[in-house]
Parts: sequence; structure tokens; C-alpha cells
Amino acid sequence: MTEEKRKRMDWAQLMASERFGQEESAAEQPGRTDYQRDYDRLIFSAPFRRLQNKTQVFPLPGQIFVHNRLTHTLEVSCVGRSLGNAIGRAVKAEEPELPFDFSDVGTVVSAACLAHDMGNPPFGHAGERAIHAYFTEGAGTRWRESLEAEGGRWTDFVHYDGNANGLRLLTHTFCGRRPGGYGLTYATIGSFIKYPYTSAKECGTGKFGCFASEEETLHRVAQKLGLPALSEESEHPEYARHPLVYLVEAADDICYQIMDLEDAYKLKILSQEECTELLYPFLTDTEREEAGRVIGRLSDDNEQIAYLRGKVVNRLTLSAIDTFLAHREEILSGTFHGSLIAAMEERQREAYREAREVAFDRIYYAGEVLDIELAGFRIFSSLLDNLIEAQRHPERAYSKLWFNRIPSQYDMSSPTLYGNIQSALDYISGMTDVYALDLYRKFTGMSLPAI
Repeated sequence: MTEEKRKRMDWAQLMASERFGQEESAAEQPGRTDYQRDYDRLIFSAPFRRLQNKTQVFPLPGQIFVHNRLTHTLEVSCVGRSLGNAIGRAVKAEEPELPFDFSDVGTVVSAACLAHDMGNPPFGHAGERAIHAYFTEGAGTRWRESLEAEGGRWTDFVHYDGNANGLRLLTHTFCGRRPGGYGLTYATIGSFIKYPYTSAKECGTGKFGCFASEEETLHRVAQKLGLPALSEESEHPEYARHPLVYLVEAADDICYQIMDLEDAYKLKILSQEECTELLYPFLTDTEREEAGRVIGRLSDDNEQIAYLRGKVVNRLTLSAIDTFLAHREEILSGTFHGSLIAAMEERQREAYREAREVAFDRIYYAGEVLDIELAGFRIFSSLLDNLIEAQRHPERAYSKLWFNRIPSQYDMSSPTLYGNIQSALDYISGMTDVYALDLYRKFTGMSLPAI
């Protein structure tokens, strides 16, 4: 379908409040909207709680507190709510007859933000890379021929992505669980799907939004929300993003890039002067003058950086709102390309680029970060290999011991190799960093339980 012929998405349809997999049983509750119930379900969920013991960038804190996945996610949700409320006001001003309140948009975005990292494996993005390495250059390469022979999609694993796993976590009916996963509204699920296509369409980026097992889910969500297909290909279509995805993405981009700088300063990877020099360029001339006056009255170095970081987050939030509104027609027609950050004015783009370069040069390759990645490679390789082998040979004594250790929600009896690998990844990706390390040590005999 050409960009000229593409239909403009409809906000009433985009904010569909029906619950995925629970369409027949959904009922309103006094005191909470359907979108607020989404938010609350995620807050009270086990995968959300486990984020407190999952790495953001740096190892989990000792004496100096830095972000973990939980604190990062909460901050992203706050920024996302601000973005959503602002866009909701603009949408309602243009279409006051729409059957939802402006704050509902903020709630949907903040809920999707809560979920945005729930599918990530232990050890942050290092965990994803460890899984990739297992299937592309490690012991997992031996599974490829058999998996493809049975018709499985190998790219789901060699490009394993936390976004695709997140969609599975939110919507898949695990053993003994209710239909539709968490039964979230279609609006929240659609706002979560950052890459609305399968690994068959990843086009060399390594990024995709759903496994083969959730492909039908993607189609259902897209049809319900009216997300247009970006091509005429029927086998593996790529859909336009839900407009609110851009706000979830922007909230994440703002928080991780700016907060990583503050964490690096706290860990003395960056000096106060270096951190300040990276943050000031984001601000307008007026904001710089104001920041200079305030900082001049602060004697605490940490408070100076915290104040400046807050100013930058606010500036980027306002810029993201302006950018979305400036491109709203392109976004609603599915013809907008790239991210809101990339479409901001040159001052913010250049400052963001500089901060990103420093982050890659000084932060993401710091010794303690690389140590996590090295450990992740060994841990994932061992756990995956053992668990897949156990499923392939369930009659073995060692396999039976494994199965007695695994929660019943994970199906260890799939007749296919694809199902075996996916079950192993379901189980392992849900682990916290500490649990994965502890299990690895016990199963390798490095640490034995007390008797």
C-alpha cells in the first residue's frame, strides 16, 4: 500500500478498551477506568516486581545506588504519562466528541511504559546478546537444521528480542493461567508493540516485535486498532506503529540516555565537569541562564547534577510533545519514519548524539559492564543447553530433576524443537540476575545447597 493511499488512523479505534483474550468477560469497575486497571495489573505482576533485580546498565548496587530495571521503568512511566496527557489534551481539543478523557491517553502510555522492559532477560541487553551468541556461534548452532526441518523460525532465536518476548509475556496463555495473558486492553498492547512485525521482516536490524507463536496475536491487535499494513505482503505483514508507541519510545530514550549519564557521574566514570558539559547543550539559552542561577546557589555537587538532569528531562519531554504534534498527520497515517528524538530540532539532536557517543565510549564499555556481559554469556549458554537437552530427552534422570525444578506454568512437553527452545527461553528470560547466577552455580556444582 502506497503512503498516499494509506488511511488515517482513528483515535476512537486506537483507544479500544476491550481486553485481549477476555473480551466476553470484561466488566467495568467503579473507581477505575479500564486503562487504569491495565496500569494496576502490571504494577502488581510478578514480572514487574522482578525488574528490581535485573540490570539496567551497571551491576546491581553496592554502596552507591544506580538504576536497575525497576527504577528505570518507573521513571519512564512518569515521563510517558506527561507525554500522553499532553497529546491527549491536543487530541481532545481537536476531537472533543471522542469517547475517552485526555488523561486516559496518559494512563495508556504510562502502562505501556511499565511493560516496555518486562520481556528483557537477566543482565540487560547483555543477556540478549548472550542468547544471540548461543544460537549463532555457540553450542546452540547444532539445533538449526532440525528446527528448520520441522518448519520452525530460526530467526526468532538468533535475533532474540526482549520486545517480542514482552508481547508473549503480556498475551500468551501459559499453563494454568487465564486466557489472554494479563488481559490488557487492546489500546495498551498496541502502544507497547514497538516493532509491529515478525523476525521474518527484521531486515538486518535484528529488531522485531513478535515471535512466530504470537503472529496471530499481532494480526488481531492490528485489526482491532485499525493499524494499516505497510505492504501488500500477506504472509508476514508489517503494520504501522500505534501512534502512542512513539511516546513510549521517547520516554524510554529520554530516561535511559540522561539517567545513564547521572549514574556514570555517581560511579566516577564521568567527572562533574564532563557530565555538566554533556547536559547543558540540551537546554535553550533561557533555560541555561535559569539553570546557571539555581546551580550557583547549590553547594552540593550531586544536587547540581540532579537539578540539571531534571531540567534536561523536562526540556526533552516538551520537545517530544512539540515534535509529535508537528508530525501528527504523518504519525496517524503511518508515514512517519524514525523516532521523535531523531526529528527534534538540531540543538537536541546534536546534544543527544554527543551524549550517546560518550555513553558508548565511556559507559557501556566500562569494566564492570563488560564483566556482566562475560558472565551472561557463560550463564545463558549453560542454562539453555542443559534445559533444551532435558526436553529433548525427558526420560533421563537428569531431565526429570530439571523438570521438578521448573514452575508448572512453563510447558516442558512440547513435541517440537521450536517449542522446546521457546519454553527454555520463557523460563530463563523471566529470571532475575541473582536467580540466574545462583541457579548456574548450583547446577555446575560451584555452589551447593546447605545440608
